[in-house]
Amino acid sequence: MATPRKAGIPLGVMKVLDPRQLKPDSMETERILTVLDETIVKLEITRLIPQITGSLERYARMLGPEITSSLLEHQKLSMEIQHLLTSPGDEKSMRALEQRLKCSLRNILRLFLANPLLYHGLKYEVRVRQSPADVFVKAFMEFRDFTLERLLTTPDEEKEKIQLMKDISLQVEKNTETISALRGELAGVIQTRDKEVSRKDKTIENLKTNMEDLAENCKADIRLIMKEGEKQKKEDEEASQDRCARLKQDIQHLGTQFNALVLEHRASELVLRKEKCKAEKEIQKWVQKYDTDMTEKQVLALSALLCHKTTYEEVQTVYNEEKEQLSLLMEKHAMLLQEYTQIEEERRMLKEKEEEAAREEARRNDAATCIQAFWKGYLVRSIYKSKLKKGKGKGKGKK
Repeated sequence: MATPRKAGIPLGVMKVLDPRQLKPDSMETERILTVLDETIVKLEITRLIPQITGSLERYARMLGPEITSSLLEHQKLSMEIQHLLTSPGDEKSMRALEQRLKCSLRNILRLFLANPLLYHGLKYEVRVRQSPADVFVKAFMEFRDFTLERLLTTPDEEKEKIQLMKDISLQVEKNTETISALRGELAGVIQTRDKEVSRKDKTIENLKTNMEDLAENCKADIRLIMKEGEKQKKEDEEASQDRCARLKQDIQHLGTQFNALVLEHRASELVLRKEKCKAEKEIQKWVQKYDTDMTEKQVLALSALLCHKTTYEEVQTVYNEEKEQLSLLMEKHAMLLQEYTQIEEERRMLKEKEEEAAREEARRNDAATCIQAFWKGYLVRSIYKSKLKKGKGKGKGKK
C-alpha cells in the first residue's frame, strides 16, 4: 500500500520530495525490490572481500572455517588471474580460471547471505577505503529508488508530477527576474561602495604621511637608545671579564685539590689491592683444605655403605614377608566387612518389620477403641430412648 498523504501535499509531490517513504503495493513490485536489495547486499559484500582477505587472520575466528577456506581459495584464484594478466598465456586457461573465480565468488556470497548477522557485523568492523566500487554501489542504490518511484507512480501522479515541474519552472522564471532586479540594485550598491573606498584610500594616504613623520621621530629615539645600549654593553663586558678571571682562579684551585685527592685515592687503592691478594690466597688455602677433608669423608662413607649393604638385604626380606601378611589381612578384612554389611542389612530389615508390626498393632487398638466407644454410645442412647418412652407412657395414664 502507498503511504498516506501529508496535509496539503499531493501524493506525487510527496514521492518526489522523499522517495524513501514509498512502499510496494503489489507482489511483483516486492519481488523486483527484493532482487534489487539482494543485489545491493551482494555488491557491498563483494566490496568488503578484498579488505577481509588482506587481514584474514584478524577475522578468521569471526568468519568460521568454511568461509575462511573459501576466501583463501578466492584469494589464490585472484593472484593466479593477476599473474596471467601480467604475462601472456593461454586464452582458454584464462577463461577457465575466470569461470572458477566467478563460481568461488558466488559460493562466498551464498555463505554470507546465509548468515546476515555476520555480514552486518563485518560491515561495521571492516574499514573499507574509497574506491570506484563505492560510486557504482551508490549509483545502483539511486537506480533502486528510481525504479521504486517509477513502479509506484500512477498516471494521475505522473500528471501531478508534470504539473509540479511546470510550477517549478514558472517559479524559476520569477526567481530569475527577481535576481536580475537584485543584480541592478547590487551594481548601484557596488558603485556607492567604490566611492566610499576611494574616500577611505585618501584618508589612508594621509595617515601614511603622518606615519612617515612618526617613523623619523622613532629613528632618532632608536639612535639614542642604541648609544645607551652600547655604553651598558661595555660595562657588562668589563664586569663579565672580572667574573671570568675569578672563575679561572677557582678552577685552578679546585684542580689542585682534585689532583691531591687522586693521589690519595691511588695510595688507598694500592693498599686495598694488597689486602685483596692476601684474602684470595687465604681463600684458596681453605678451599684446598676443604677438598682434602671432603675426599677423606667420602672414602669413610663408602666403607660404611658397603658394611650396611648386608643389613639392608635382610631388612628387605623381612619387609617383603610382612607385606605378604598385610595382603592376607586386607583380604580377611574385606570379607569380614562384607559379612558385617549383610548382618547390618538384616538387622535393619528386621527392625523395619518390627516397627511396621507395632504400627499395625497400634492401628488395630485405635480401631477397637473407636468401635467400643461407638458401641457404648449406641447402648447408652438405646437405654436413654427406652426410658424416655416409658416416662411418656406414664404421663398419659395419669391424665
